[in-house]
Amino acid sequence: MSYIRGSDSDYDDDDWDCEYDSTWEDEDKTFKKKKNNPSTRSRRNMYAARDMQEFRRSLRRTKNEGSLLQSLSCMQTHCQGPFYNLEFYKGSRRSKPDSVSIYEFHKEWKGKYDRLERVHSYIQWLFPIEEKGMNWEAHVLTKEEIKQFRKDNEAKGNLLKSYELMLDFYGIRLVNDHTGEVTHAHNWKERFDNLNRNTHNNLWITRILKCLGALGYEHFQEKLVRFFLQETLVENRLPNLKQSVLDYFIFAVLDKSQRQDLIRFAFCHYQPQKDFVWGPKKILLRTALYECASNETKIVPGYESTASGERKRTPSSRSNTE
Repeated sequence: MSYIRGSDSDYDDDDWDCEYDSTWEDEDKTFKKKKNNPSTRSRRNMYAARDMQEFRRSLRRTKNEGSLLQSLSCMQTHCQGPFYNLEFYKGSRRSKPDSVSIYEFHKEWKGKYDRLERVHSYIQWLFPIEEKGMNWEAHVLTKEEIKQFRKDNEAKGNLLKSYELMLDFYGIRLVNDHTGEVTHAHNWKERFDNLNRNTHNNLWITRILKCLGALGYEHFQEKLVRFFLQETLVENRLPNLKQSVLDYFIFAVLDKSQRQDLIRFAFCHYQPQKDFVWGPKKILLRTALYECASNETKIVPGYESTASGERKRTPSSRSNTE
């Protein structure tokens, strides 16, 4: 594998600018974001960046406020529910408007690809988040419900089954239900065709990633996003997911060090690299470990590889959730 280096002057044209992305805020003390540059700001989807940062920060606040909320509010209405999503996942509430229990869904909908593609009202029940979706009869997660759900093994077990069901719908198989490692399902070519045709699934996958982070499976996020980066940027099998993977999927990952590694991987395989706007090239060119499928050197126009082809990767910051 080869690495790329550039002189300090090579970084002067770094056009990365995103006030809504805290992924790199402490990575390089000398790096300063450009301000008020419309030509560069327009190249990054600022709505997506703001949405994903708000998602990450909302979950961080939920975790940080946990003990305080319990002591101050649990004798009031905050802890009394009803917890619509938790009740659905424990089998005591049916979805609306479909009137399906979680157990019926797992039994009767798995592998029914036409139904899963055609019906759009179930996804908000299967993967609830703190944001309203298109099904107005579904319910958003509350902060207390998130804490209760994460402690409930029955609910979490059923959520894992829902995740496997949707992975199968997308042509993906869960290899390890402890680490979250995924690979291709036997029918992945057919299912990838469906993914490329029906781009509303990009929104659904974003919701799934957010739900995993909220309800106790945040360690699954990185594995799924890396899979999609491989399939979009390296294999080019899912071209119609590429923008969503870069704008949304990566930034749903709560662990900052994992998010940084995913951006490095994306930068390595993105072409042309000079147009990469999802992280500061100033940092990426200095630290990115090139994890390319081939051993060919990836050269950015205007940059040269090191003579030895070796450059040590700087340690990533410790794991955290924002």
